[in-house]
Amino acid sequence: MDDVLNYFPNLNEIQIKQFNELQKLYTFWNSQINLISRKDMDFFYEHHVLHSLGISKIIQFNNNSRILDVGTGGGFPGIPLAILFPKVHFYLIDSIAKKINVVNSIKHDLELTNVNASQIRAEDFKEKVDFVVSRAVTKMDSFVPWVKNKISLKNNHIIKNGILYLKGGELKKELQNFPKAQCFELQDYFTNSFFKTKKVVYLPL
Repeated sequence: MDDVLNYFPNLNEIQIKQFNELQKLYTFWNSQINLISRKDMDFFYEHHVLHSLGISKIIQFNNNSRILDVGTGGGFPGIPLAILFPKVHFYLIDSIAKKINVVNSIKHDLELTNVNASQIRAEDFKEKVDFVVSRAVTKMDSFVPWVKNKISLKNNHIIKNGILYLKGGELKKELQNFPKAQCFELQDYFTNSFFKTKKVVYLPL
């Protein structure tokens, strides 16, 4: 939690309280359902919360914008982003019902009124959104066809609507079919060694 406060010093009291409660909630749910590896829970804020918030270093979502988190799992990156941007609407979707049940419980406990969580495949999502976010669900060749028709044609941000994808490692080969993709190195924003190979891939659509 200290890392979150260090990198995001302007959080209000409600946000600080919500971020503080996250680890307790996920520790409980992780004992019921395997959302996060047990070993990884020791680095919960760095590996999951701060990693999710890396997207906010690339763009500040405007109030009333609409963001779709595809394959949210237990709620990453959607839940941390929803805390950070309380006036932005987040759709969190996953095909696994028990994971969405966890997300809905955490949403309720944190009183996140800007989150809608549903068990649904990306292909069946009917809304239009400004951005699609996700965390290493699959390769871009597979991911882009799932979501490319979900992006609104009306651009309201300083960058064009599209995908903001948390990925790691060497991506040159994976992105060779997407010449417009830009990679932002998270080590430029977070000094923790965990972020040395972590990136946000931005693909305008």
